[in-house]
Amino acid sequence: MPSMLNVCIVDFCNCFSFDCDELLDQNHEDNQSMFIKGKKGEVCMGENLSRKIIKNHLLDGKIEPGEEIALKIDQTLTQDATGTMVCLEFEALGLSRVKTELSVSYIDHNTLQVGFENADDHLFLQSFARKYGMYFSRAGNGICHQVHLHRFAVPGKTLLGSDSHTPTCGSLGMLAIGAGGLNVAMAMAGQPFYMKMPEVVSVVLEGKLRPGVSAKDIILEILRCLTVKGGIGMIMEYTGPGVATLSVPERATVTNMGAELGATTSIFPSDERTFEFMKAQGREKGWIELKPDEDAEYDRVIYVNLDELEPMVAMPHSPDNVVKVGDLEGIKVDQVYIGSCTNSSYSDMAKAAAILEGKRVHPDVSLVVAPGSRQVFQMLARDGIIEKFIAAGARIIECACGPCVGVGQSPPSGGVSVRTSNRNFKGRSGTADARVYLASPETAAVAAITGKITDPRPFISNLIEIKEPTKYIVDDGMIILPADDPDRVKIRRGPNIKPLPLRDGLPNRLNKQVLLKVGDNITTDDIMPAGAKILPLRSNIPAISQYVFNGIDPDFPVRAQEAGGGIIVGGENYGQGSSREHAAIAPMYLGVRAVIAKSFARIHHDNLVNFGILPLCFKDKADYDRIKQGDLLEIDNLREGIKKGEIKVFNKTGGFEFNTYLTLSDRASKVILDGGLLNHIKKQSK
Repeated sequence: MPSMLNVCIVDFCNCFSFDCDELLDQNHEDNQSMFIKGKKGEVCMGENLSRKIIKNHLLDGKIEPGEEIALKIDQTLTQDATGTMVCLEFEALGLSRVKTELSVSYIDHNTLQVGFENADDHLFLQSFARKYGMYFSRAGNGICHQVHLHRFAVPGKTLLGSDSHTPTCGSLGMLAIGAGGLNVAMAMAGQPFYMKMPEVVSVVLEGKLRPGVSAKDIILEILRCLTVKGGIGMIMEYTGPGVATLSVPERATVTNMGAELGATTSIFPSDERTFEFMKAQGREKGWIELKPDEDAEYDRVIYVNLDELEPMVAMPHSPDNVVKVGDLEGIKVDQVYIGSCTNSSYSDMAKAAAILEGKRVHPDVSLVVAPGSRQVFQMLARDGIIEKFIAAGARIIECACGPCVGVGQSPPSGGVSVRTSNRNFKGRSGTADARVYLASPETAAVAAITGKITDPRPFISNLIEIKEPTKYIVDDGMIILPADDPDRVKIRRGPNIKPLPLRDGLPNRLNKQVLLKVGDNITTDDIMPAGAKILPLRSNIPAISQYVFNGIDPDFPVRAQEAGGGIIVGGENYGQGSSREHAAIAPMYLGVRAVIAKSFARIHHDNLVNFGILPLCFKDKADYDRIKQGDLLEIDNLREGIKKGEIKVFNKTGGFEFNTYLTLSDRASKVILDGGLLNHIKKQSK
């Protein structure tokens, strides 16, 4: 690899017959830090780590990229923003107990209790967990990804979570995948998880991070090169000598933000660093060594030179809008947030506190600190680190998602917020015109002192190296176990919890209006916003549906209902971001029958299918430009078209016809024809 490059990519023609001809000698657009080249005739014999775990859990299908496979799921996790729907969906299946090895319900998103809704939902989730055999992590115990990594993750196991950042646990050698809530409910019922077999990409880490450069900078650099859609249909498997230099929490930062690449998941080997971490948690008996074979085959290889990395920052309003911190020196900062499931480990917090020690937060900056878990919070308090934050002028908030999902601590109007979280979509912070920059804890702490974006390296030259503890405080008292007598547990169901809406089977003809036309990289935050105002309605689909596309077109819900439903037209990577299935359920409730897009994000595509909304792709992407909002579209012989995988659409307003296609398996085609997954399951059980 040429030394001047931080990242390079090599595509291999291997036993999957990957075609490299088109990639020969092509340079990545507008990016000189990466090159692509083909290599034919590669003979590969060994197995990579991802395929080993998949083979061990394979229930059906061929392990070939693009083929649908069915996996046995060992563990599931839910959180309160998505968990109530999961519970309602599980109830609809009529089972008396979850059938996984372990299922955990976390309270970490909606901990701000303004009104009765959140408190009621927490009681519902707690009683549901007790009755149906789930562990329940109470509000205040921490963010699901950090708590699960610390207390429950097991190398070699599979984990399915109703949160897009579930791949965090891939840092421990787990195959951890984010999915829609209905998929998680099915896994809890002992059903397989279906997905298209991803390509497996080897991300070879070489060298070692220099002082002032962190794991956050690794994933930001990869995002800069690959973009938010560069990992779609891929598993990012981290290999190479640089892996051994990273602790499990550092690896977790990388796997956490792998979700921003659109990747199915990310994974590290289970090695001596993994053993050290699990031993520190008192869980070393669950450790096994897991690594790829020396001659393992991969569909693509990415080299990252850790020696050459610099502090990076993602500018508004996308995690891939990444530049060097030095390029933004001097931008005035109004708020700093250190926390979230990406960067709230003990070492992250300790490094930030060490930078702040003996200094004062800039008078124009509000510094907010949120440890990722109660365990970390206790240790920071014991070791005097919380006192350093307080002395510097920081505000300490509870162990929860909070500011990351717009629940509290929103920036001022037009303000600049530097955050250690994973997403900076427009409006996600709760302030529509705020500008959110994503950075490492070191960069964030220095910005809090200087009041502007600043390269952190000069500020840490005299600091001692901070490592993860060799022994954590272990106190699982905030985790409630399933009831021994579940029949005596009564489900607490507040008035905000409404029945789960279902859709009828798909008609054979659609004659619907284009309700909305949107551009590329539309997020699930755009479709179904979060925040302190809207998230409490997550159990009430009729109420929350009135906020669909609220930031793009506030009149959308009214227009959709007045039109009797319709069709949405989108660009590339439609539905990226969060796994929240409300972005499919609420449009379904409003009568949306189809989304026609250039391409879809994986989880949202599956959520649309699960709730009976047709995910159609333009066969010729130029047809996107010919369609206008308000056009009347007509589709005949719809059911036959779904079976063939190709559907002709007639634009009655424009007077032209265009072709679309579906990327559905035979199983998924039957699901969409039946009007969604629950309908399909009920039909099968008759």
